[in-house]
Amino acid sequence: MITISELAIEKIKEMLEQEENPNMFLRVGVRPGGCSGFSYGMGFDDEETGDDVHLESHGMKVVVDKESIPHLTGLEIDYKESGMSGGFTIENPNAVATCGCGSSFRTAVAEGKAEKCDD
Repeated sequence: MITISELAIEKIKEMLEQEENPNMFLRVGVRPGGCSGFSYGMGFDDEETGDDVHLESHGMKVVVDKESIPHLTGLEIDYKESGMSGGFTIENPNAVATCGCGSSFRTAVAEGKAEKCDD
């Protein structure tokens, strides 16, 4: 369902180690908002709900809430080095329109809740 590159996994695991909480995992999801209608969410969590779906990528636990799954099927997360910095990139085959900053999107079947763009 979600593909995470080996380099992205390596960076995420480094960040997880800094949390000093062995129960932490990666949570990926979407929420209504952003310039195009939906915004991505990616962060660490240590609490699960009955609405969560558990995945594993390269030995790392990944959790996605059931409502986000239709918007994230086929999602690819990577990490790109750029000069002296780097960052995570997201490629979503479900997105038919994205915001200029790339942090929000809409799909062919769901528009979400678009907000005023701060660009």
